Amino acid sequence: MLSLKFVAFAIAYLSYTSIALPIKREVPQEHSHEPILTSVRASLNLNNPDKIVDPVFALLGDAAAKAGAGDITDLSCLQQAVADQAFTNAKAAGDIEGMTNALIFRALERNTGKVGLASALCTQTAKNPEIAALTQHQDPASTNAAATNKAITLELAKQIHSIGGNPIDAIKSGTFAPGDLNDATAKGNSCDDANDPNGCIFTQNLLVADATEDEINAAVDGASSSGSATTSAAAAAATTAAADSSSTDTCPPAVTVTVTSAAAATATASAAAAAATTTAAATSSAATSGNLQTFTGALGGVTAPAVTAGGRGFVVANNDDFLNIAAALGRSCDVQHNQCANAANANRNAGFTVGDCDQQNNSCHAAAQ
Repeated sequence: MLSLKFVAFAIAYLSYTSIALPIKREVPQEHSHEPILTSVRASLNLNNPDKIVDPVFALLGDAAAKAGAGDITDLSCLQQAVADQAFTNAKAAGDIEGMTNALIFRALERNTGKVGLASALCTQTAKNPEIAALTQHQDPASTNAAATNKAITLELAKQIHSIGGNPIDAIKSGTFAPGDLNDATAKGNSCDDANDPNGCIFTQNLLVADATEDEINAAVDGASSSGSATTSAAAAAATTAAADSSSTDTCPPAVTVTVTSAAAATATASAAAAAATTTAAATSSAATSGNLQTFTGALGGVTAPAVTAGGRGFVVANNDDFLNIAAALGRSCDVQHNQCANAANANRNAGFTVGDCDQQNNSCHAAAQ
């Protein structure tokens, strides 16, 4: 017999496909990276507290995504919510491949209402700093897409590397060649085949790599080759966030609000400065030292690495940098946790266990919030 969950998914998805209107939009592509989707579905199903019907809905426009969003009400954050929970589940299972695919899923392009229209960004902070450091690819025909998508791929590579995965896998998050903004058919250059388990973007050789393996290796090694691209990505993110959030893939094209790159960069810099000021004010010692990490627990003498303002916004002492303070503090906590666990495993007489390190990590993350 069919499970109730599958029936609910079928009804919701058929509802999506039956309400599509003949508007100018790129053809659907939510199944283009099918292996990633399949992996994330398996991880999410291990524990799905938000009752999300299926990960595929996170790659659809808002009107269609709503049918399968479960308890998630901010549809611009559905993709992040799926990736975040899938990553949490895979991490608990010690599944590096599952964690890697959750990260890649977070970076996949989401359907929008027309060729060249960027999707709205999520403004909430993910539970996992690795997920919080990422955002989705944008329509390759949208403004600054090449620079934005390259920056996303390089950041994804760094996050994959941080969990012990292969950073070159970040290339799999890439999207298609830009569609023609004046194409009356709006066919674009995408594909969508749920019956291709290997992913039609791969089997049909349609994926456009955003970065080379050398560029990825340089980014992972901390080289500055991706710095300008990252800055462009931050400015583009601010521009996208200013767009009309009502754009969907089943409604008339949304009105896009144009923001100059200078204004976007100013807004991003102001937000980062405000976050740093607020956090630094929380403790006088932090303000004096410049270290925004206020957690002082230190089992085995292992402290959480310092977090300071810099880079794209905030820098952890191990050279990772993040756009927002929460992600940076979370990474600092996780670095401490890994070092603490290693110390506990290396010395059985250390006086503390890996379980103690886990509890300390929870306290560190609570302090970061």
